[in-house]
Amino acid sequence: MSAEFRTFLCRSDNVGVLLRDSRTGACAAIDVPEAGAVLRALDETGWRLTDILVTHRHIDHIEGIPEVRRATGARLTAPVKAREDVPDADVYVSEGDRVRVGDLEGEVWETPGHCLDHVTYHFAAAGLAFAGDTLFTLGCGRVMESPPETLWRSLRRFEGLPGATQIFSGHDYVLSNARFALAAEPGNAALRARAAEADRAQAEGRFLVPSTLEQERATNPFLRSAEPSLAESVDLPPGTEPEAVFVALRAWKNRF
Repeated sequence: MSAEFRTFLCRSDNVGVLLRDSRTGACAAIDVPEAGAVLRALDETGWRLTDILVTHRHIDHIEGIPEVRRATGARLTAPVKAREDVPDADVYVSEGDRVRVGDLEGEVWETPGHCLDHVTYHFAAAGLAFAGDTLFTLGCGRVMESPPETLWRSLRRFEGLPGATQIFSGHDYVLSNARFALAAEPGNAALRARAAEADRAQAEGRFLVPSTLEQERATNPFLRSAEPSLAESVDLPPGTEPEAVFVALRAWKNRF
């Protein structure tokens, strides 16, 4: 496939993403946390923005949209459940809808849990998933508008994807997520190596977004809730349902 991308920091810890179809030149911003950062990335790449794909309605993901649309004329796609907060979208999408960025085609997944309107854009042929605040490198989103089981069900949708799928999250929380993951699963050698990589990346001015699903399966405690060691970490007996382990892990992370 002809997919290119550029990631960059916005605000303090938001991750901005540009997705481009190199064949047609079409280019999408995944959310616009900060107009200036997105416009600078466009200037640096020379890419022309044609689309904005909104994952959810929170202000730190949509605040820069008006300025970027005025500057670029980009078409705005947003979750239909976010219509009240994003009232001027050109297209509203829900579960199973398709989006296009040039020749790149993505499917809309409704992935509530962090908030009720959250969606993920999965570009299967390109091996890319834009997960917003649902799935993070080494972590997952905070539950704000649903029972934690709702977020668990959303996370399980990622389990069936190929391991090479690149996961783009909406924030760079990698170091804090690594500290929690190590507390929850200190015996995980792959996790220790990933945490060390995160430290090196920060020292070099990088961050570990995107990650791959294979890496997350090996190191992300919220995707590893079936592991007996994680049940033990939250004082649950062996054989406890992974959903219950996830709920306990998420509650622990809230206090961590």
